[in-house]
Formats: sequence, C-alpha cells, structure tokens
Amino acid sequence: MFFNFKLTKKLVLSAALFFVCVCILGTVGVTAGIAVSVHGEQEKTVQLPVIMYHGVLKDPSQQGKYVVSPDVLEKDLQYLKANGYTSVLMQDILDFVHQGTPLPEKPILITFDDGYYNNYLYAFPLAKQYQMKMVISPIGYYTDKYSESGEFSAYYSHISWDHIREMIGSGYVEIQNHTYFLHSNKGERLGAQKLTGESVKDYQTMLREDLSCMQQKMTEQTGYTPTTFVYPFGAMSEDALPVLQELGFQATLTCESRINTLTRDPQCLFGLGRYLRPAGISSEAFFSSILP
Repeated sequence: MFFNFKLTKKLVLSAALFFVCVCILGTVGVTAGIAVSVHGEQEKTVQLPVIMYHGVLKDPSQQGKYVVSPDVLEKDLQYLKANGYTSVLMQDILDFVHQGTPLPEKPILITFDDGYYNNYLYAFPLAKQYQMKMVISPIGYYTDKYSESGEFSAYYSHISWDHIREMIGSGYVEIQNHTYFLHSNKGERLGAQKLTGESVKDYQTMLREDLSCMQQKMTEQTGYTPTTFVYPFGAMSEDALPVLQELGFQATLTCESRINTLTRDPQCLFGLGRYLRPAGISSEAFFSSILP
C-alpha cells in the first residue's frame, strides 16, 4: 500500500507539471502577433497596410494612375469598414512602437500625397462621414502659393493653411512633411534625391534647409510639427537619413508596394511601404489583392 500510494502521488505530480507546461507552451504558440525576442521578452508585431492616393476628381478624363473619383474613394472606405479595418494616423503608429499603446485589430493607414485642393473638397468630407482618418502630405511651396492667391480649383490648386488648420482640428486628418519645394521630376533632381556627383555636404545642406523650412512653417501655422517625412516619388538617398534623424523625424513613407511589419524597434518606422491606389479597378479587387 505504501508503495502504491507513493507511486500514485508521483504520477499525480508529474501529470500536473505536464499540464502546466502544455498550457504555457500552448499559450505562447497560439497567441497571434506575439514573438519572443533574443532577450526572452515578448514583442508584439502588427501587420500594417498603407494606401497611397493623390488626386480625387469627378471628371473621368482626368482619372487614372494617380487620380480616382470621389465615388471610388467612398467605395474604398465602405469596403474597409465592412471588412473590419480601422484607419489610424502616424501618431497612433508611433505610440505603438515607442510606448506600446495598442493598435486596432486591423489597422490601416490612408495617405494622400501632394496636398491637392481636391483632397479637401472631396476626401475630407468622406473622412468625416465614414469616421476614417487620413494623412495628407502637402508640398509647402504650393500651400503658401494658394494661401496667398485664394484661388481654388479642384483641377490644379493645393490646400491652404486655413484648410490645413480646419482638417487638423477635425481630428480626422494628420499633416506630414512632403518637402517645401523639392517635389519635381522635370529638372536634374528627382524629388529629394541626391544628384550624381553632388557632395554629401552640399546635398545634406540643401535637404536640411528645405525640410526645416516646411517644419518651421507647419509649426508656425498650426502649432503641430510633422513627425514623418514622405519621400516625393519615393526617391530615396542613403545620405538623407542622418538629416532626417537630426531634424527629429521618427518615420518615413516610401512608394514601395508591400505590407509593413511593426515591432517595438523604432527602426521599423523608416522606409514604410505603400500601395498606390489607381482608378479602373473595383475596391474589392484592389484590396483583396493586397490586404492580409
């Protein structure tokens, strides 16, 4: 009897220990988005798709690779909401990476490059109607130009500082830096890219002056300083990174078509990819081909 009792006790303890181990390993194995770092710490990862729009116009003759109709944009927002996606801003992403602030289960970043007036005319009302947040990255020179002229056309004008302040105040729009006056592909320089044969010193001085100008104007006009640099045309140069970090940028957006993996490592914020949204394809066909 003594032998049997002792054996039974050992079996019970062994079974209990095995059950605990299985529970622990099972929890680690099935928890979505959890990875173990080399230091043994749990690190949550999030898959982030970023969509890139430019112009929004009703005129079918103007729609194409970089211009969609207001109807297409509205259907896009309807599709995303119906499929459980929640739009976020860059600040939400920064808070996740730097502070561990949770993101929605299916986050998505909706961006508009160049800051056309039609973004304010058509996209902004839809953002409010569907409660979908958007990031607009204007070209500072043109914001100054049309703020002074007061001339607004859906076809060619850009948003003014008044438009920017209104959109920021709504809570649905965040403004980021797309350079002050480096958005060109008609001269020698493509966007903010380094010229062939240009010295690192000269390039960085040029870039620093332009981006600082836009940062300063944003701060003066809105009280907000952009946290993210959006590369014009996606044209990148390695020598730009030290300047971006010096100026306090915490993230960059490119034109590379891919899903982003967010971690607690701040370096994951540099070089975020985006999918260009063209006209001529349905919301379901476009998003089903890119979203996880």
